[in-house]
Amino acid sequence: MRERYRRWIYDWESRLTSRDSNRIVRPFEWGLEWSRNWAGIDLSPAPWNQDDSQAMVDYMSAVNDDLVANSDEFFAYRTPVDFHIEHRKVELFHTGSAPPKKQPKDEWGKFLRFTSAIESPYAENNLVNARWFPVQGRRAVVLLPQWNADGIAQNALCRLFNVMGIAALRLSMPYHDIRRPPEITRADYAVSANIGRTIDATRQGIADIRSCFDWLEQRGYSRLGIVGTSLGSCYAFLASAHDPRIYVNVFNHASTTFGDVVWTGQSTQHIRQGVEPKLTQEQLRRVWMSISPMVYFDKFKRWPKKSLMIYGRYDLTFLPEFSVQAAGEFLRRGLDTTVKALPCGHYSLGETPYKYMDAWHISRFLAKAFAG
Repeated sequence: MRERYRRWIYDWESRLTSRDSNRIVRPFEWGLEWSRNWAGIDLSPAPWNQDDSQAMVDYMSAVNDDLVANSDEFFAYRTPVDFHIEHRKVELFHTGSAPPKKQPKDEWGKFLRFTSAIESPYAENNLVNARWFPVQGRRAVVLLPQWNADGIAQNALCRLFNVMGIAALRLSMPYHDIRRPPEITRADYAVSANIGRTIDATRQGIADIRSCFDWLEQRGYSRLGIVGTSLGSCYAFLASAHDPRIYVNVFNHASTTFGDVVWTGQSTQHIRQGVEPKLTQEQLRRVWMSISPMVYFDKFKRWPKKSLMIYGRYDLTFLPEFSVQAAGEFLRRGLDTTVKALPCGHYSLGETPYKYMDAWHISRFLAKAFAG
């Protein structure tokens, strides 16, 4: 029965992963122009011949080593000064190739808008967007949905938090929904075969998260947490490792190194196809080490935190072996962490009945963590 169940979940995961036919294999780029404003690096000029893959890997590996060593400086930011609430109709911003299963209800929402502390070449992306689900009190979380999430993904989870007396800011990550430049149909610029742009998008995401906490503090919220799913989980960990205010953490899908997930994940094979002519898996791991949660556990443990880590036993996108390594790192260091393994995969976690199991674990943990 266990083997039958495993095959059934794998087949279901594969169908869910392959339902979108609009994934594009983009050409490999080093993206050195994105590093011009990175703080924390002090290196000699890049190799003049960017076709020399080994020389470029050595150079970018050294850049990543510097960024990791000086990550507090790399992920530093200035608090925005133009926070404002925008009232507008809720939109979908669909990314899939098939028509959406459901349209958003005819409703209006409150959205926190501000200029990102990290500037990109895209005006749409530079105006941060976070839907605001307010509740009076001192408890609040910033929620980050999965990669390529549309404009209504996980809104129901925010409403559940409201019932629990927890306010929620549902952040649109860089290049997602209303922040997506018009030339792309998916959030390709957040994770792609462009090495530098992917690092910079992550850096921008961390600055946007921390800016949201600045705004929440200005509104009187002092007990703060974060909930991240998939790519949002990666961003959540990096933000928490560099911000002492984030006390309660939920990592919904978790892994070790950014490059390994992209190389082995079922849903990122189009990125691997763009990368593989130039890099091996080990090399990709090295040039994206600065955005990999695994290297920041020492910084994560600098401040007291309570964490919940959830992963799928049959995940084909964040392979369970990587999630087990991450869980082992939490436990080996004696961090206050609860680990839950659900009998599903990456995409099936968002389907019935697993999404209700996931929501139950998250809500139960948040209630206890904030109460404690």
